[in-house]
Amino acid sequence: QVHLVESGGGLVQAGGSLRLSCVFSGRPFTNYGMGWFRRAPGKEREFVAAIDWTGGSTNYADFVKGRFTISRDNAKSTLYLQMESLKVGDTAVYYCAASEYTNVQVMEDFYNYWGQGTQVTVSS
Repeated sequence: QVHLVESGGGLVQAGGSLRLSCVFSGRPFTNYGMGWFRRAPGKEREFVAAIDWTGGSTNYADFVKGRFTISRDNAKSTLYLQMESLKVGDTAVYYCAASEYTNVQVMEDFYNYWGQGTQVTVSS
């Protein structure tokens, strides 16, 4: 059984940075494509970024391009999301997810396992 645990969320001022981590366990990490999603208050969960099993291919939502960077350390079975130039609109619960498809997936229907989420709050 795959288990995902996010960390690194918190309160930050607009313009600041945070790095989220997601520790993966239970199966070989390299068998999975990975992604980050978020749910803002009163909104549907939405795609943020995704990465293939090698770490060599990524995809980003338009609203985070140039500000967020997804990466993975396969030796540590850990997924990261480096967030820069944070905006108030980035306030949300951020979820990491694992897909049995090893390539990049942007649709949440293709993800099989989800973490509990970590809260990111950006103040003005």
